[in-house]
Amino acid sequence: MEQARTSSDSVVSEFEGTILKSQDPFSYFMLVAFEASGLIRFAVLLFLWPVITLLNVFSYKNAALKLTIFVSTVGLREPEIESVARAVLPKFYMDDVSMDAWKVFSSCKKKVVVTRMPRVMVEMFAKEHLIADEVIGSELIVNRFGFVTGLIREADIDQSVLSRVADLFVDERPRIGFARPGKAILSLCEEHIHAPIPENYNHHNQQLELRPLPVIFHDGRLVKRPTPATALLILVWIPFGIILAAIRIFLGSILPLWATPYVSKIFGGQIIVKGKPPQPPSPGHSGVLFVCTHRTLMDPVVLSYVLGRSIPAVTYSISRLSEILSPIPTVRLTRIRDVDAAKIKQQLSKGDLVVCPEGTTCREPFLLRFSALFAELTDRIVPVAMNYRVGFFHATTARGWKGLDPIFFFMNPRPIYEVTFLNQLPVEATCSSGKSPHDVANYVQRILAATLGFECTNFTRKDKYRVLAGNDGTVSYLSFLDQLKKVVSTFEPFLH
Repeated sequence: MEQARTSSDSVVSEFEGTILKSQDPFSYFMLVAFEASGLIRFAVLLFLWPVITLLNVFSYKNAALKLTIFVSTVGLREPEIESVARAVLPKFYMDDVSMDAWKVFSSCKKKVVVTRMPRVMVEMFAKEHLIADEVIGSELIVNRFGFVTGLIREADIDQSVLSRVADLFVDERPRIGFARPGKAILSLCEEHIHAPIPENYNHHNQQLELRPLPVIFHDGRLVKRPTPATALLILVWIPFGIILAAIRIFLGSILPLWATPYVSKIFGGQIIVKGKPPQPPSPGHSGVLFVCTHRTLMDPVVLSYVLGRSIPAVTYSISRLSEILSPIPTVRLTRIRDVDAAKIKQQLSKGDLVVCPEGTTCREPFLLRFSALFAELTDRIVPVAMNYRVGFFHATTARGWKGLDPIFFFMNPRPIYEVTFLNQLPVEATCSSGKSPHDVANYVQRILAATLGFECTNFTRKDKYRVLAGNDGTVSYLSFLDQLKKVVSTFEPFLH
């Protein structure tokens, strides 16, 4: 029999335990359970973890994985799982990627990723961030009504993956097999590499990508990857977090703004202030325009706490509930340029104003493109670098109901905000000196990014929502009945 030739510059790599440092995919199924369904499924899967662990210990690995897949996916629609795989999982995968493994994987032209997880959970990340050509994994069964049955097509997952890899390389062998020792896919490959990578390993391709393509947009409520211990801690904390959030919101609504930073320390919060804030405007003078980075909807509120006075905030599409809970006035813009410019000018004639020219929040260390509208309307511009740290829950969402954003923020045990005031822009850096509004906006973006240690991007609100939610982020205002239906649908996943 003629021996199959070797496919030059090709690699077949295992995902779990090789590209990812973690060998156990359980936490990623926990993310699917929480983000695609809700708290009940999340809790049920966690309580079954000891059973799943015992099955793995006694070498019933296929049974353990099938049980995990069943509990985390049964009854969901496939687009719901795809949405989590697109918007939530990439951030957690990226944090778990082994950079040494990435160097081996990226050194080849043809890249194949194999996984025991459902292909739909891995494919988007592998192809868009790891630049993989093919992803081979288990396949979920979807019934004729569009619901996932919780079952997979493969009886023996490893054997099925092996045969599909062999089909990709019919008359040739992959050059590099990259997996844990004993994995079947290694038998198909010319060269075997195991993690951790030997220090003396010689990369054949010197044109290596130093890092995978970064995750700029990220959604989902959970801050930390829900390992069993972390998931248990979250479940135990939630009742206390809800009570704590109610107390914090109540006190924030009745206390004067200047007192809030001091009282927040009693309940675990902290506001760190750097730089020197400007004085309030004198009577008869226009106000200062505070240009802030946008991390959460709390940015303008925290700024008012720090200044000790109520500063109106320009908003684009916050929920009605957030407007009701807001302790400061909000100015809702229309996205019609002339109308919005007139509104901002009118507010500045009365006093100070806050604007977040990114138009939407971004969690990662990147700044989205700044709208240049603010630069056209005033020369009294004070850049403010806002950043925050939370332990359990993110206070922003693109896919969920935005009305819960402030509640999730205050449910964190120790939310911390950092507010850094930069100097007011000199006249020569504004439009008064002949600079274009876009130049001014780009300059403000750069100095804020440098202050925070972030990177500037040209991405916009529309880019974010296309990636995370599959739409352009346009908000249509609903009738009371439609809003009630949306609230009810928010709690529907808890019934799965």
